[in-house]
Amino acid sequence: MVCIHGFTDTWRSWELVLPSLQDQHDVLAPTLTGHMGGPPMEGEISEEMLVEGVERAMDEAGFETAHIVGNSLGGYVALQLAARGRAESVVALAPAGGWAEGDESYRDTLAFFVSMQEQMKAALPHAEALLSTPEGRRMATAFTVENYEHIPTELLLHQFRGAVGCDAAAPLIEFALENGWSLAAEKIDCPLRIVWGTEDKILAWPRSAAGYRNDLFPNADWIELDGIGHCPQLDVPLEAAQLIRDFTR
Repeated sequence: MVCIHGFTDTWRSWELVLPSLQDQHDVLAPTLTGHMGGPPMEGEISEEMLVEGVERAMDEAGFETAHIVGNSLGGYVALQLAARGRAESVVALAPAGGWAEGDESYRDTLAFFVSMQEQMKAALPHAEALLSTPEGRRMATAFTVENYEHIPTELLLHQFRGAVGCDAAAPLIEFALENGWSLAAEKIDCPLRIVWGTEDKILAWPRSAAGYRNDLFPNADWIELDGIGHCPQLDVPLEAAQLIRDFTR
């Protein structure tokens, strides 16, 4: 199994579900190119940069194909891998790129990440103090999860630093604004489950899923998580792990 994190995050986004997934699978959780701890960006930004980085990690691990799990940007990369024939199945948690044709709200999402990174850079010197209080932890997780009390403070601090240290953020945002994104959906023939939290504050349900749900993947196994946010693997890790395990089984 390969688990792919979201934009500005790292592999540790899967930390709370890994023990359960590892009971059933050999799990690879790479960090995306240009993200903190991942391979550095080399050359020009391209549509293939992130997916090719994951493919290299799969090749090095000896995974010709795998069950692919992805969240947000990682969900989009998971679909790209499926289109390249590398997926035995895909479980995509709020995958990016699902807006309906002509929906310009993706610009608001990209603008959110620009302002988010700027604000977090300014707050980084105070991050430990901020996350030492329940109010601070709630503030830090407001856009990613609805349930935060169980998430270790050290993991939240790592994600805080990861968002600030994501060198790929600005170049990828600029590339997306100029070029958009494409997906060879017709080449995806593996089993596909798409999971979306109804309280997602980054990729709002159902608007951000309309292109996938109505046009590209209407026959996928669609699951709505009532009252859950953008990152189910952090929000409700036991339920998220079960949804992944049941589908791959």
